[in-house]
Amino acid sequence: MVRVGVVASSGYIGGELLRLLLQHPQVDLTVATSRSYAGEYVFRVHPNLRGVTNLTFTEFNQGTLTEKADLVFTALPHGESVKYIPQLAKTGLKIVDMSADFRLKDPSKYKSWYGFDHPSPDLLRKFVYAIPEINREEVRGATLVSSPGCMAITSILALAPLLKQSSFPIDAEHIVVDAKIGSSGAGGKPSLSTHFSERYNVVRPYKPAGHRHSAEIEQVLSGLAGEEVKVSMSAHAVNMVRGILCTCHLFSSGSPQPLEIWKAYRSMYDGSYFVRIVRDKKGPFRLPDPKIVIGSNFCDVGFEQEGRTGRVVALGATDNLIKGAAGNAIQSMNLMLGLDERAGLNYAPLHPV
Repeated sequence: MVRVGVVASSGYIGGELLRLLLQHPQVDLTVATSRSYAGEYVFRVHPNLRGVTNLTFTEFNQGTLTEKADLVFTALPHGESVKYIPQLAKTGLKIVDMSADFRLKDPSKYKSWYGFDHPSPDLLRKFVYAIPEINREEVRGATLVSSPGCMAITSILALAPLLKQSSFPIDAEHIVVDAKIGSSGAGGKPSLSTHFSERYNVVRPYKPAGHRHSAEIEQVLSGLAGEEVKVSMSAHAVNMVRGILCTCHLFSSGSPQPLEIWKAYRSMYDGSYFVRIVRDKKGPFRLPDPKIVIGSNFCDVGFEQEGRTGRVVALGATDNLIKGAAGNAIQSMNLMLGLDERAGLNYAPLHPV
C-alpha cells in the first residue's frame, strides 16, 4: 500500500481527491490537511464521505507529511503552492500539485499571466506537466508532477491529434477555444457571482479574452506541432454544477476530409482508455457532451468538418473535478508509482444527472 496525503483538502477538488483515494485499492490515505477545519471530521465538510472514513483534518505540518506519506497531493490555491512546495520537494516526497504554480516551463510567463515573479524558477524544470494521454512515458516514474487546469486539459485533448497527427496543414496562429464550465469550477468559496440567485440559469461570459489557461494550451500544442501555436480562449459560466465543454476552432487550407481527421484521433489515442472518440450517427449524444462523462475520468473528444471554410471543429467534454482535476492527478500518481493507470478510476459515468 502507498501512503498518501492531501494538502488543502477541504475544497471541491480536495474532496474529490479524498473520495477517489479512499476507494483506491492500493492507497492508504493517511493525512488530509485543512487550515480552516483542523480537528474536524472530514465528513463534516464532505458529507458524501460519512461512513466512508473517520479521518480528521489536521494542520499542515511538513514533518507529519514526511513521516506518514510517500506521496502528497497539494490542492492549494494559485500562488500558494509555490510557498510550500520548494521545502516539501527537498524532503524527497513525491508531489502532485493541482495549482498553476508549476505548470509553465518559462518563468517569465508567470509575470504576464499570473502577475508575479516566480520565486523558484529552477524547480519549474523539474516538474512534469502531466497529461498521460500526451506524455505517458514522461509521467511514468516522475517525482514531481503538475496537473493541468480543467479547461486546459479538455481543450488539449480535443486539439492534440490535429496538431501532431494530422496530414493536413493547420493555421497555428489562429486557434479559438470556446469553453463552457459548471459552477463547481469556481470552487467552494461563495461570492456574489456564484451566489445561487446570480449563478442559476446563466450563460455568462466571464473571461472572453486573455484566459490564463491559454498559456498551458499553447505550451503543450507548440511542443506537439513543432512550431509556435497561438490560442484565443473564451470562457463561459453555464447552468450546470459539473462539467466542461470546449468547442475548438481550427482552420486549414488543405480541405481535410472526415476520414483523415478520424485517423488522426485514432492514431493519437490508441490504447488510451480514458479518451473516448464520440462521433455517432444516432441518438441524442452524437458528439461530446459533459452530461455523459459526469462522475468519471473520461474525456470525450469528437469533431466536425466544414469544407466550405476549411474549418475543423474539435470538441472535448470532461467532468471538471475528475478528468479536469482529481482524476487526472490520480491517473498520473498511478504512473509515477508503477501502478495500473486505471487503478481507483475505473468507474462508468453517471446517467442521468
